[in-house]
Amino acid sequence: MSSGRNSTGLTTVLPLNTIGNVVLFLFSIMLATAIIFFNVSVFLAIMINRTLRTENRFMYMLSTCFSDICSGVSYYYCGVLDVRDSYDSPTRTYYIAPTFLGLSYMAILAAQADRYHAVSSPFKYSQRMSQARTLMVILVYWVYAFVIVAVNNLVPIGTAKRVTGIGTFVGNIFTVIIMIGLNIRLFFIAKFQLDREPLTAERENNRASIYLIIIVAVFFLGAWLPIFIHIMACTFLGSTCYSFRNEGTDPLRILPRVNAVLTPLLYIRGCAALKDTLLTKVWRIFGQLKG
Repeated sequence: MSSGRNSTGLTTVLPLNTIGNVVLFLFSIMLATAIIFFNVSVFLAIMINRTLRTENRFMYMLSTCFSDICSGVSYYYCGVLDVRDSYDSPTRTYYIAPTFLGLSYMAILAAQADRYHAVSSPFKYSQRMSQARTLMVILVYWVYAFVIVAVNNLVPIGTAKRVTGIGTFVGNIFTVIIMIGLNIRLFFIAKFQLDREPLTAERENNRASIYLIIIVAVFFLGAWLPIFIHIMACTFLGSTCYSFRNEGTDPLRILPRVNAVLTPLLYIRGCAALKDTLLTKVWRIFGQLKG
């Protein structure tokens, strides 16, 4: 079996002439499909359930799901086909595909900060963070991300590489410190502070939301830390380090895509209302459409 070249000149990432290459090709297809399926499912479940839509944390879930859906769609191109999504590549996505991963990254970080604020200062949080303001925060980081895309496509490639390299290096250091610090703080809040409060539905809801965001953040760090460390090491050493054929053959870039599947599964596992809506409405509709 060999890969065929289509009218655009694109082929599969590796020739389909060995079992290993076929397995990698099928894995990339299934990964992209799983990202889209699970994130679309969670997205629709939140949109259907009016109660879920009234909570700010689910607005961040919607943002994460939408960016991961776009990331899954783009992976059919930059992960399955023989393309390089780098600055000077003729098959690049003009920095758009990596931006969807970055938006998922920012959504999880913003969601963690939101939960920390909600639990550590509940009264101030209820006064400050209306749903309209939460949506404004989400809009701001989406607009910011695509402003960066525009800038990267307008300046010379060398300048874009330097600015992005330095910005990513500094951003990764601060993100890791903040993520780990907030996770530790949130854990102690959930473990000790909430135990001293009266047993109420609100307390249990806060506890569940904290544990969920901590678990999501832990998996997030596990998937992203290898590439963070790689980028920081390469920037510090002034080297391009190593490069793979494309994102579908680079384990450091496959891991964040795997995280895009794990995140909605964690949301489903950690939220009973979301799971119930998914099972009784969304997947039932999918089953009826399939039938």
